[in-house]
Amino acid sequence: MIPLTVNGTAHEVEPDRNLLTELRRLGYEIPAVCYHPALKDPVAACRLCAVEVEQPGARPKIRLACVLKTADGMDVKTDSAGVHEARNRAMQRLLQFAPDSERLRGLAERFGIDTGPLPDGCIRCHLCERVCRDVVKADALHMEKREERSFIVPVPGRCIGCGTCANVCPTDAIRVVDRDGVRTVLIRDEVIGRHPLARCEACGRTFATPRFLDHVHATSAPHPDVKAHHRYCPTCAKLFSDRALAAARGR
Repeated sequence: MIPLTVNGTAHEVEPDRNLLTELRRLGYEIPAVCYHPALKDPVAACRLCAVEVEQPGARPKIRLACVLKTADGMDVKTDSAGVHEARNRAMQRLLQFAPDSERLRGLAERFGIDTGPLPDGCIRCHLCERVCRDVVKADALHMEKREERSFIVPVPGRCIGCGTCANVCPTDAIRVVDRDGVRTVLIRDEVIGRHPLARCEACGRTFATPRFLDHVHATSAPHPDVKAHHRYCPTCAKLFSDRALAAARGR
């Protein structure tokens, strides 16, 4: 038997035994998902079993318990700041591969491991921000730092409800919901804009927001108005345009 100290408590263990197995046998809970005692050689893939180990004549190091063997005079800490930092990094890396894993998130809660921010579907490509600013000219979105992480967020009062941001979003992180005559534009569960929908004067269907229609008129008609304005949906506008063209050709 050899002496082994764990979190300041002295123990006697067999030499050259798997440290993770011995720690668990002694009653210390150590997270791990890639280790199984039935397998001879550990793969050290999950890296959750990090512990701080100090051996005689050497400085303390963060090591993986699954690949270490018990040695004479080994001093192990399972809850140091360095251990928690290493486990946080390992868990966040694992969640990049399996963000919906209930087992991983259960382990994180049980051991107090920081999982980092939840995935929100946004890949920070800036397409929505740029098209809103450079093409639509509404400038209703911008990037903002929140808790050391960048988020696309709405600029209050700027959204015109056109839905272009949702159309260009490559991951569907932005949604447009038309319900009961109201259009709601959302990113994650945060409202970008909420607008009433205008009805087509011909068919009666809702098709666009008044703010969007006013914006289009203001930005696309620099010349003085000479005709009455009608609010037609694209289908009816094309239908009437085709009829007018056919009538003009038949004269």
